[in-house]
Amino acid sequence: MSRAQTQTLNMTDQQLASINAQNQQFLNQQQQTGNTLTSQYQSILNNPGLSPAQQAAVTSQSQGSIASAFDSLQQSAANRVAATGNSAGFSELTDDLARQKAVAEGNQAQQNQLAFANTAYQHQMSALQGLSGLYGVDSNLLGKTLGIPSQLLNVRANAGRNGQGFFTSLGSGLGSTLGALPSTLF
Repeated sequence: MSRAQTQTLNMTDQQLASINAQNQQFLNQQQQTGNTLTSQYQSILNNPGLSPAQQAAVTSQSQGSIASAFDSLQQSAANRVAATGNSAGFSELTDDLARQKAVAEGNQAQQNQLAFANTAYQHQMSALQGLSGLYGVDSNLLGKTLGIPSQLLNVRANAGRNGQGFFTSLGSGLGSTLGALPSTLF
């Protein structure tokens, strides 16, 4: 091997060592972030949705608004009887209001339960997507992050093969990289 080839190989090895050190630093940072996020995602998976106290507050508020509306209607009917002195149909009206109130409360309770279940499901799906994102690796993105075209990553490997010189490998790698540049820029 000539002096120029040896010097080029040494420079390539130094660059590779630098990139490997940088990759190790990125890996350590990723592991630290991953550990933090993994525990948070696991917590969401184990406890999805609203807490019992939050569910009770939502239920109380929604049922309270229904009760308030029907109590207002009941009071309006009682005021009309008091003002007119005519109680004809009052008991039928109060019975009808009570039935409608029960139906409305039942419907609201069902809607609340569906909303609680949907919220829990959405939280679980978000946590699962987050976990899959932590463990997925996109090598193209990694290469672009490091500023290394994927074609150049094979130049060093090709240089050590018998039958093909380093400069041939370098020229071939650079040629294919430069040929691919217009498609990546646009």
